[in-house]
Amino acid sequence: MDTLLLAQALLLGIVEGLTEFLPVSSTGHLIVVGDLIGFHNAGKVFEIAIQFGAILAVLFLYRERFTAVVKGLGSEPKAQRFAANLIIAFLPAAIMGLLFIKQIKLYLFNPVSVASALVLGGLLILYAERRQHVARVHDVDNIGWREALKIGCAQVVAMIPGTSRSGATIIGGVFFGLDRKVAAEFSFFLAVPTMFAATVYDLYKHRDLLSMAELPMFAIGFVAAFLSALLAVRTLVRFVGSHSYEVFAWYRIAFGLVILATWYWGLVDWTV
Repeated sequence: MDTLLLAQALLLGIVEGLTEFLPVSSTGHLIVVGDLIGFHNAGKVFEIAIQFGAILAVLFLYRERFTAVVKGLGSEPKAQRFAANLIIAFLPAAIMGLLFIKQIKLYLFNPVSVASALVLGGLLILYAERRQHVARVHDVDNIGWREALKIGCAQVVAMIPGTSRSGATIIGGVFFGLDRKVAAEFSFFLAVPTMFAATVYDLYKHRDLLSMAELPMFAIGFVAAFLSALLAVRTLVRFVGSHSYEVFAWYRIAFGLVILATWYWGLVDWTV
């Protein structure tokens, strides 16, 4: 297989893993970076492979928590409540995705739309961080079904590329009374059913595009996404314990403005 293609797979796997669980939009970064380096080979199936790597990173890091929940579903109220909250938070995006994902991909999956969403999302994060925030929930197990539903509705906004699934759920959680660390952890947990369902659906839909010849490319991207996601999740959990999300807001705004500026002045040919 072409060495350049494998290098592109490595780069995009790293991009996916580093950005999937940070409030900066992994989909947006993949669209922009993929467009910039000219990566269009088996694009959708490749995205599925690297997203699965990121999912497994969260399952690995929180394996004890997920194992305890599975074992306790039949008898433990805490485990049942945790699972119910994930289902409640998952449903809004699942329903809206089935209804509107084709239209969203048709009209919004391009670098300029991504850049606009990055800037607007960054401004929203700044607003969320600078408003008076009173955290009422300091543990994931204390999240109620109402908070879970609100976070699930916030996740719907992340269907717009450039918005960020983790950004929408984390900042939504902060808005709805969760402290930063709890909001981040619930976002990680919610990513598992959300991304797993999307991965299975997309894999079935694009099964005809699977090719054994491209297995090395998928493997490199998968491993890169898994390892970089491990690093990103561990770093974010430590970071939000004593910092705000403003640094991510300013990064989003700067990144988005660079894309818009290079598009406006014709410095980069951002193709759709």
